[in-house]
Amino acid sequence: MSGNGPKLDLLVFGAHPDDAEIGMGGTLAKETAAGKKAGIVDLTRAELSSNGTVELRQREAREAAEVLGLAVRDNLGLPDRGLAPVPEQLGAIVAAIRRYRPRVVFAPWPEDRHPDHVRCGLMVEEAVFNAKLRRYMPELPAWQVEALYFYMIHETVPPRLIVDVSEVYEKKRRALGAYRSQFASAVNGKDRVITPLTEGYLDWVEARDRLLGQPHRMEYAEGFMTKGPIVVTGF
Repeated sequence: MSGNGPKLDLLVFGAHPDDAEIGMGGTLAKETAAGKKAGIVDLTRAELSSNGTVELRQREAREAAEVLGLAVRDNLGLPDRGLAPVPEQLGAIVAAIRRYRPRVVFAPWPEDRHPDHVRCGLMVEEAVFNAKLRRYMPELPAWQVEALYFYMIHETVPPRLIVDVSEVYEKKRRALGAYRSQFASAVNGKDRVITPLTEGYLDWVEARDRLLGQPHRMEYAEGFMTKGPIVVTGF
């Protein structure tokens, strides 16, 4: 591992602004409230979204970042609906990992109805591997993260790890509420179309988080997957 130690505790990648907030906005709020340094890197500007504009979406992303107490909000400007594991795009993700030197990385679980979420998860997984190779893009110091976890956006599978976000859930609501262009009812504005996101989507997210927590006596929880073992130092 090169560099002067972690710059961020958590670095979350999403295909579009709002992905990270849907999947783990509560966890981000909880960690920053505890003094951890966290950031989000969006791969695209969501320029093909049915509602809103790139400029509006960026303002909404900054507002959500402020609510969550993020130290970093970045956007790689990769093509919406054009994500592909080609050297230029993987290199951009690797550069972000090496620039922010996170202790832990998060990405979308690559089983989702949106192809960009699938590709984002797989590309980040590959970039995490490449980031530790000192002869890959040698102009930037190599960086090895401690762990890679996956959060869920549209689809939900039984998670391997859950986080109690009950005490900070209002911050998640506010962060998601910042994306008015995406989640406000389509009847509330001109030049808007009905999408799954405008039809009570945030109610579904909250119901999912409540259902996940209920068996564990948590009011709200967020779930995560990992492809490797979960390491603990004791019980």
